[in-house]
Amino acid sequence: MMLFIYNFKNTVLLSFLICAGCGNPAKSMKEKTTNNSKIEAPIRIKPIMVAANRTAKYVPLLKNKKIAVVANQTSVIFNKEINTHLVDSLLALQINIKKVFAPEHGFRGQADAGEKVADGTDPKTGLPLISLYGKNRKPSQAQLKDIDLVLFDIQDVGVRFYTYIATLQLVMEACTEKGIPVIILDRPNPNAHYVDGPTMKAEHIGFLGMTEIPLVYGMTIGEYAQMINQEGWLEGKKKAELTVIPLENWTRDMAYHLPIRPSPNLPNDTSISLYPSLGLFEGTNTNAGRGTEFQFQRYGASFMDSTQYDFNYVPKPNFGSKYPKEEGKTCYGKDLSDTPRMNEISLRWLIDAYQNTTDKSKFFRTTGFTKHAGTEILQKQIEAGNSEAVIKATWQADIEKFNKIRLKYLRY
Repeated sequence: MMLFIYNFKNTVLLSFLICAGCGNPAKSMKEKTTNNSKIEAPIRIKPIMVAANRTAKYVPLLKNKKIAVVANQTSVIFNKEINTHLVDSLLALQINIKKVFAPEHGFRGQADAGEKVADGTDPKTGLPLISLYGKNRKPSQAQLKDIDLVLFDIQDVGVRFYTYIATLQLVMEACTEKGIPVIILDRPNPNAHYVDGPTMKAEHIGFLGMTEIPLVYGMTIGEYAQMINQEGWLEGKKKAELTVIPLENWTRDMAYHLPIRPSPNLPNDTSISLYPSLGLFEGTNTNAGRGTEFQFQRYGASFMDSTQYDFNYVPKPNFGSKYPKEEGKTCYGKDLSDTPRMNEISLRWLIDAYQNTTDKSKFFRTTGFTKHAGTEILQKQIEAGNSEAVIKATWQADIEKFNKIRLKYLRY
């Protein structure tokens, strides 16, 4: 059974609001006529309200139940004066939270990409922390035995290999097997305004892509959860008892600033915008800014032709990257930190890096690249010297097929 609540109201138990664009409300213009002359007067768009702020919509559903929360550092209720973590807020409301499931990077968002997250105890609340990025990535039936309902609230960035949607799917599957309802608190997707990229092929499905969708899928995490559920993509084609609490006053064409970095190596809007394109470097030996303060805003390597570039940098261990690729080496490449907001995936930087690699046998980590791309074909196309236009043309049939399915689940 699936429920999507969409009758918006402004009553919120905690009286918290979040302003659109993190304190910068969007504006539109409306014409007024005075003394036969037209004067343009600004009309302020109502502030965006993330689902976590809409406590009146979901707190009553949690009362008198034993709750598990899937959350990280982005699971926040926004307030003009001070932001509060969802878990802290619910405990203050006497909600019976039994445990927290932590995804990649951990509950407080401190772990490196790919670093195993250990079970433990949250020092602030004393709640048990169960890792979904360690020895198991799916809640076990034993871990769910004392739970009546699972609440999921994690900020997504709309890229298939960003692992939180895989965690979402595995949580839904586990809850379906146990007959436990799932509530998802929706949040804006900063890359929701387009669909692009190669589609995951069935033979490569894994934690970097659990369904056959394009690399950028243009949906909020709540919309995507509905698609998983209704299209029969859960194991055994079962359906979760799913409730999605929606956003208010947001549309997918809005540029949305994330007030909290969604993971250690996505520090700002530019990195999030470039992530679908530069994230493909994760399957190569080229550095994509890890080990600098400009993660996913530059790329380079010591084995690239230094005569072709006037930009270089040296990656060093830092927050979010203890062992960056090309650590301590001078990397020749490009600075993309001034790139405007992207409306599509670009392959020109990946192609540039490959073409200017002095030893092309060092470029691809084939297995890793295939997992990120979702297909073996993209590597072969780049190695064959295909242009970006030729490569992207091969994506279109799959994208059109996906868009027909996607259209059924769009709510904003």
